[in-house]
Amino acid sequence: MAVNGTKSHIHKGLFINNEYVDAKNKETITVSNPEDGSIVAEGIQVAGEADIDAAVEAAEAAYYSGPWSTWTAKERSKVMLKMADLIEANAKDLAPLETLAMGQPAWVAGFMTSVSADAWRYYAGWTDKLPGEQFPADDGNYKIVQYEPLGVCAMIGAWNGSMMFHAMKTSAAVASGNTAIYKGSEKSPLGVLAMGALAKEAGFPPGVINIVTGAGPTGAMLASHMKIRKISFTGSVGAGKKVQELAAKSNLKRVTLELGGKSPSIIFEDADMENALTNHSQNFLMNSTQVCIAASRTFVHESIAEKFVEGLKARFETLGDTPGFMGPLVDKVQFDRVKSYLEIGKKEAELITGGSQKGKDGFFIQPTIFLNPAEDARIYREEIFGPVITIKTFKTEEEVLRMANDTEYGLAAYVFTSAISRALRVAGKLEAGLVNINTSNSFSMNVPFGGYKQSGVGRESGKAGLLAFMEPKTIMINMKI
Repeated sequence: MAVNGTKSHIHKGLFINNEYVDAKNKETITVSNPEDGSIVAEGIQVAGEADIDAAVEAAEAAYYSGPWSTWTAKERSKVMLKMADLIEANAKDLAPLETLAMGQPAWVAGFMTSVSADAWRYYAGWTDKLPGEQFPADDGNYKIVQYEPLGVCAMIGAWNGSMMFHAMKTSAAVASGNTAIYKGSEKSPLGVLAMGALAKEAGFPPGVINIVTGAGPTGAMLASHMKIRKISFTGSVGAGKKVQELAAKSNLKRVTLELGGKSPSIIFEDADMENALTNHSQNFLMNSTQVCIAASRTFVHESIAEKFVEGLKARFETLGDTPGFMGPLVDKVQFDRVKSYLEIGKKEAELITGGSQKGKDGFFIQPTIFLNPAEDARIYREEIFGPVITIKTFKTEEEVLRMANDTEYGLAAYVFTSAISRALRVAGKLEAGLVNINTSNSFSMNVPFGGYKQSGVGRESGKAGLLAFMEPKTIMINMKI
């Protein structure tokens, strides 16, 4: 699969100050293909403390004294648009990097590469649209509020959409004038590392965009660094709490967290059955359900439950055997984790289909349906991050709202009904940052994305995502002299 064009985008060094460099320590990562265990790349450099210091130094220099510090909004937009163009021009070679490293199906990798270009293009349009505010001098002081960049910002992205997360976070940071240090996941570092060469070609000055690789210890160095002013993290709840703790204990850097989910989906008796089945099969199984907003807790009205379960079972079994639709899980750690939940689930609920490894090679899992788990069941309450859905039946709107909101997660929720008044009423009562009506897994760059409860802190995307990388400053002018 690694054709010559894709191989040319494989970089092993850290990208600091517009150059790929070897790490100062000796630790490296080997990337293996989860489909067959073959080695994709060896010697991927892991950033240590000295490397993080070097990245911060480069980012600080770019922010305070480099050409970037004097660039106009128009100049920032120009290189951001060029970055989007370069991602699109190289998409057919970039997308396979995700397939090779973490098993992402080709159609999913192509989609996420496209979203990456869209993110750069979207925030390029914001650079000259950052308004301030003014308030009258009714107390004798004329008041101006202006929004300013924070300085050196760090980002840590998850492995299930590496290039997309890099684009969403980094584009928002640099659109508002910050400089960036991005840590890609040790599980899927190749696509993110490839962004360094494109950033340099696009015309970003040295130090503006820096990319490092490493596992948790490298992320901890970023979260605790005294000269980093903001960190944006996407990953698990446990890791997110650690990031927030380290940020608070160091220099109280600003924190945005986009964490896990156990998203409820409510299917009322008047829902379009075909649409509901499509969204809970094709959409649900996207990326082998290694998706934080997956509708993994599905509630179906008892009057249509039998028909829905029968239809979903057929689709799961068909899609599980469709070549190229589903990929393997990212690695053995995730594979073993999901398999353990399958065994737990067989004791907690009725197994409708799946429940085992698919085939003998690679980290493939059969699409799995569990029916009517108890409300304290682990498969019902804990994020699995694999192709496993639980289904419970309900009688009334009040009952299903109670069950849907009975969780510590609040990233996304879904409502399927033909009654728009009920859809809006239920959406208003669901405790989630994103609610889809008669669709699923839908988000947009121009609106905020983030979670309630333990699914996160703050928002990404849209104007809210931009302002998360800025600090408001109030200026008071005495008008009496």
